[in-house]
Amino acid sequence: MSFWERIFGNEVLICAVAGWTVAQVLKTLIDFSLNKSFTPERLVGSGGMPSSHSATVCGLTTSAGLCYGMESFEFAICFILASVVMYDAIGVRQETGKQAKLLNLIMEQDLFHLDNEQFQKKLKEFVGHTPLQVFAGAVLGILIAILMHMGLYA
Repeated sequence: MSFWERIFGNEVLICAVAGWTVAQVLKTLIDFSLNKSFTPERLVGSGGMPSSHSATVCGLTTSAGLCYGMESFEFAICFILASVVMYDAIGVRQETGKQAKLLNLIMEQDLFHLDNEQFQKKLKEFVGHTPLQVFAGAVLGILIAILMHMGLYA
């Protein structure tokens, strides 16, 4: 069996990658429908609806549970990883985005005399997620893993 056959035959990996990919495409489509413009950065960027981080780790965790059982160490590791990633997405990363937004507003008030090059380096504000975005990503990842397990790898 070739390297690529082994990679594409790895259900757990494929479910995680599919979760991320579908979430990023949905995020881009939702952004396009709301803002009436295409933003290429949405295809790979963080933040937004649904959370691709949650879709990835929940696809990974669900697939590991389906393939190896809920009692397996593979599932346990994935479950803990998913918990940390989703907690971080809601907590730390969301607060980072709020702080970046405030700092960008302060910089725009010309309180600091920054040259044009320094001013162009705005902080990224779209890094965290709301609980709804994380939940939507989690559901998406779980559904993708279940559907792939039932269909592609059955």
